[in-house]
Amino acid sequence: MAYFNFNDSVNLVSKLTPRRIWNALKVLSSYQLSKLRNKPIQWGYPISISFEPTTSCNLRCPECPSGMRSFTRPTGMLKKDFFSTTIDEISRELLYLIFYFQGEPYLNPDFLEMVKYASSKGLYTATSTNAHYLTEERAKKTVESGLDRLIISIDGTTQDVYQQYRVGGKLDKVLEGARNIVKWKKELNSKKPFVFFQFLVVKPNEHQIEEIKQLAKEIGVDQVRFKTAQVYDYENDPHNLIPSIDKYSRYRRNKNGEMTIKSGLNNHCWKLWHANVITWDGLVVPCCFDKDAMHQLGNMRVESFKQAWNNENYRQFRRELMTSRRNIDICANCSEGLTVWEE
Repeated sequence: MAYFNFNDSVNLVSKLTPRRIWNALKVLSSYQLSKLRNKPIQWGYPISISFEPTTSCNLRCPECPSGMRSFTRPTGMLKKDFFSTTIDEISRELLYLIFYFQGEPYLNPDFLEMVKYASSKGLYTATSTNAHYLTEERAKKTVESGLDRLIISIDGTTQDVYQQYRVGGKLDKVLEGARNIVKWKKELNSKKPFVFFQFLVVKPNEHQIEEIKQLAKEIGVDQVRFKTAQVYDYENDPHNLIPSIDKYSRYRRNKNGEMTIKSGLNNHCWKLWHANVITWDGLVVPCCFDKDAMHQLGNMRVESFKQAWNNENYRQFRRELMTSRRNIDICANCSEGLTVWEE
């Protein structure tokens, strides 16, 4: 299954407007100029934003703050009015909206209404789900919402393997949900959402890589993608998750036998120029690695998004990143560029 999908790519390009193209050019040029001058320069607004529908989740996955209930920030649900107000402010420049940060999006009762609202603004919308709530009714409403991309997390082809990481999950529910989506795409004659299985490669499931490809073909999803696992305590790997297949691991042993991160940490990061995350309660954080929202660059309860994007906190964070990225805690376990392998 190829990474490129014609229909999905055409759909994404169709969302472009002159204003969005101009914004993207400003963001890209300011990022390149920042690297050249070794000084942060920020033009334009984000091309992509992640909005968190909820921190709640029905599973107990290790290495996931939501699953392990290890958050220091409160659990809650994104409110529809707050969401629509924010989208009204930023939708003319924004291209790509991800309904995910932590938690299971379908637990938010207003989730699909928010997807529909974003779609009405011409945004490319995407979400990631464990697929336990994709009943016939929810699957039909998902297709009708205009959602452009649906990522289904499926980390095993048998229940015994699947549940080793997706603790509390039922593989048959995931497969049923995937089949429901595929069915309603056909019933409604819709090319959307583009559906792919995301397989988080860990040691317990690495022997099922070929099997998941075959399973995807049988069900009729559009693609399979393989994701490398972030392990917080990678030096000790207490859950024995780091795979033995090198290309699916973010880590490798150095000459002293110590486990280290593969990726180098250059003093720049594209994420800080083109994307960010908004939590369910309005905190603006730099990226998806800040799962506990420790780096609060803005607070939309007291300022607008565009004010936050250009405030002193954001400017200072970009300066620190371009000075010594290794000293920023959320960058220490970052594997930007290594996260996803496609098949």
